Amino acid sequence: MTTFEVLNPATEEVVRSVELTSAEETDAAIARAQAAFPAWRAVAPGDRARLLRRFADAVDADIENLARLEVANSGHTIGNARWEAGNVRDVLTYYSASPERLSGKQIPVPGGVNLTFHEPLGVVGVIVPWNFPMPIAGWGFAPALAAGNTVVLKPAELTPLTAIRLGELAREAGIPEDVFQVLPGKGSVVGQRFVDHPAVRKVVFTGSTEVGKRIMAGCAAQVKRVTLELGGKNANIVFADADLEKAAATAPYGVFDNAGQDCCARSLILVQASVYEKFMELLEPAVNGVVVGDPRLEMTEMGPLISAGHHAKVSSYVDDSAPVAFRGSAPHGPGYWFPPTVVTPPDLRHPLAADEIFGPVVAVVPFDGEADAVTMANHTEYGLSGSIWTRDVGRAFRVARGVEAGNLSVNSHSSVRYWTPFGGFKQSGLGRELGPDAVDAFTEIKNVFISTED
Repeated sequence: MTTFEVLNPATEEVVRSVELTSAEETDAAIARAQAAFPAWRAVAPGDRARLLRRFADAVDADIENLARLEVANSGHTIGNARWEAGNVRDVLTYYSASPERLSGKQIPVPGGVNLTFHEPLGVVGVIVPWNFPMPIAGWGFAPALAAGNTVVLKPAELTPLTAIRLGELAREAGIPEDVFQVLPGKGSVVGQRFVDHPAVRKVVFTGSTEVGKRIMAGCAAQVKRVTLELGGKNANIVFADADLEKAAATAPYGVFDNAGQDCCARSLILVQASVYEKFMELLEPAVNGVVVGDPRLEMTEMGPLISAGHHAKVSSYVDDSAPVAFRGSAPHGPGYWFPPTVVTPPDLRHPLAADEIFGPVVAVVPFDGEADAVTMANHTEYGLSGSIWTRDVGRAFRVARGVEAGNLSVNSHSSVRYWTPFGGFKQSGLGRELGPDAVDAFTEIKNVFISTED
């Protein structure tokens, strides 16, 4: 049996050793999920809803434990980790209403009655990244289970602990063991079997665009359904008429939350040229005010990067020649610490402005007018999220309609609300998660015509 040592990124200490699932064990788990599917889909909608509510209650009772597991495993601040565990609870509660509301349609047709049904797909494979292990897992398994599918879930190799605990809580709540299985392991082993195994009818993947493309190509061989939530290089557009003080004060938290390890991070700030210098003056104290340190402490606002390898990748973007405007602070000693960093690349072709660095590095670039801002925001292969700061409501709507991104916020940095759809344009993904329609993505529409003619 191969094991993996899970490290605390704030201390570099071993938290736990986890057994990695082999390809043969993955196949066996998929077979169990396939065998469990007929009974699970046959559970009465009200009973399936009740089990999901029990699962939500079990998560709610375990929030502090889940949060502290995430702090130790992922380096998330304790405040963020509590929110993330609460999000799993809320998403389960939200989708627990779905089994009793998964309605088809009666469509008027000549010569009979026409009905549509939402049929579950079967086994769904959910592949979860390391940056938000709990909520992203819930966004996949909650609607999939609600729709009557069975689920095999692969957490990221670096961050399996909260997923394992969620699997235990599901069983405690009464979800049958083979209906929801957590399979820690390598993406090249477990994730690849999700793609290749014909019994897995859909793959839900959140991660890099590079890996997402390979998963999409692999699923194409079986015309397998996919939902992909991939990378982002998201613009925070600040117009001259905005509340500059608020825009500057909140900008660090739009990108440095979770140490910038967020596909929705507003890591490119576009500032109207006439207020560029003023904005930079306001931004520096806001960046210096970000509290970076021990993620267990209530006051901490930013923790470490996830691993030594990722720290090396982020560091490679900010060498001695990088156009650094100013930096915040970070602890020294053990742990994968990186200070909040503001850079001023000369144009959007520069890697600091073009690449998804996935760390606490934000590029600030000036723009001239409204059309220029939209063009610059769209100067990327990605299209996930973004922010628009202006007091002009008409401009806010024009720019929001012009920016090619799936999730935009005006005078704020919010991207994800479980009541609303989440996903990206262009190479940021395919399909939508969350919101009232997410359950439909885990079903096939069946059309049935009943003749009424003699």
